[in-house]
Amino acid sequence: MYGLSESKIIVTTRSLKVASIMSSIGPYELKGLSHQDCLTLFKRWAFNDGDARQHPNLMKIGEEIVRKCKGVPLAVRTLGSLLFLKTDETEWVSVRDSELWTLEQGEKDILPVLKLSYNKLPSHLQRCIAFFSLYQKNETYHSDEVVRLWMANGLVDHPKQKQEWEDVGNRYLNELLSMCFIQKESDDELGFTFKMHDLALHVSQKEFKMVDSQTKTEMVDENVRHLTFYEVKLPKVLQILKKLRNVRTILIDSDLGDIDASLLNLCASKFRYLRALKLSHSNLMAIPNSIGSLRHVRYLQWSCCGIQKVSHSFYKLRSLQSLNMVENPLMQLPDSVQGLIELRCLAVSIKGNRLKEIRSGCWSFLQGLKLVACYELECLPEGMHYLTSLRSLSLIACPNLVSLPRSLKFLTKLEVLQIHVCREINLKMEPEGEEDRDLKLSLKTFSLKNLYNLRDLPRLLLQGSSSTLQTIRIIGCPNFVELATWLQDLTSLYRLDVIDCRELSTLPEGMDCLPRLEQLNIEQCPKLSV
Repeated sequence: MYGLSESKIIVTTRSLKVASIMSSIGPYELKGLSHQDCLTLFKRWAFNDGDARQHPNLMKIGEEIVRKCKGVPLAVRTLGSLLFLKTDETEWVSVRDSELWTLEQGEKDILPVLKLSYNKLPSHLQRCIAFFSLYQKNETYHSDEVVRLWMANGLVDHPKQKQEWEDVGNRYLNELLSMCFIQKESDDELGFTFKMHDLALHVSQKEFKMVDSQTKTEMVDENVRHLTFYEVKLPKVLQILKKLRNVRTILIDSDLGDIDASLLNLCASKFRYLRALKLSHSNLMAIPNSIGSLRHVRYLQWSCCGIQKVSHSFYKLRSLQSLNMVENPLMQLPDSVQGLIELRCLAVSIKGNRLKEIRSGCWSFLQGLKLVACYELECLPEGMHYLTSLRSLSLIACPNLVSLPRSLKFLTKLEVLQIHVCREINLKMEPEGEEDRDLKLSLKTFSLKNLYNLRDLPRLLLQGSSSTLQTIRIIGCPNFVELATWLQDLTSLYRLDVIDCRELSTLPEGMDCLPRLEQLNIEQCPKLSV
């Protein structure tokens, strides 16, 4: 731009060859940490504060391990976290003497260290990492989808006490995150996005295969059980699948356009024990009745914009845990879907102005409900109170939805309420009678975005969650004028975001009395006076 100094671009890379191609000047090579700094970092990750002094024998071995890390902080941190709270000297020696240190890699390449760390992981985490070999290196993935695919393939251990399967899967992801096997990109209300580390490309097993346009049919081993297809035409997909026997996962993540019933019919006839099926952006107009043969399938995701009706044989999918059809606007949610007793996650788009009433006993295990692009939907069914296990409710782009049902007060396990791009909705919901004044709800996150008619917050739900609510986000609500004084009752509130609320003029008294408030973000509120 005129009047500004020259722009500069900084390129970071691990490859000197790339640096020489990109740069007009000589590359600046970052030096590794000093040995002493590496030791300090290692102690922080391998021991609790001060515990290193109690284990001089381990620290002697630790110093030799740190030297092998050659100043790379990620390597130091990875191995430190691997050995955390382990006091058996033989485990430390096995790390120090591992042959993986001699892999033919660049002098400061991280792969040998992460490979060593992978080999020390418990078997359930190794299986989960191997599943990442179905994903592309530079793509971003969401924690919720990954956990549900793990669950579908039996990679998640049985939950203990009051935990759910999803909690165990999220714990696995956080463990892998802490050990640098994945890299977090961003957080959202339902989890986080991440990218894989290079390691996933080196630990894939024969039963996992990513197929692209360059993959030759003979390169796919007949024992492959889990496949992802990228930019592969239907004839080649069918040719590869016909030679396989025990497929459990099929993910088609590209806009093929030529997917038809032949693919589903093949799956139904050959892979009766299929666990997960994902079809993206095809022109499939109807789901054939043969889908009912996949009685062991647990994960289905369709992005086939022509589908408007669900096959009546859907009721046979009694093992189905996750159904995502948000890009298929159905005329109505069929009864066959209400009969899926194991369903834990449902994401759909509906053309009608009402949802069918939810019957008692339906979806008693449902954890997440997402209604997306339901353009005619005016209200939610009162039968919502039957969803006693529901933990997240997302209403996205439902412009004619005018209110929430009061029956939400019976959802005592609801933790996330997300309402985005619902133009007409008004959330006013006041307590009525004594039974409403001592609610024990569990909301943790309350997120509002682009609600043009919003004037009030649902006091009934928020005050009922006064001891649990941690995050409130109000973004792009032009008619939202004030925050209520009862906000000070939210004793667990940690973060409050109010952004682009042009009519907001004052903040309530008592904001300074919120004992746990640490993040207060107020932006683009021009009428707000301090």
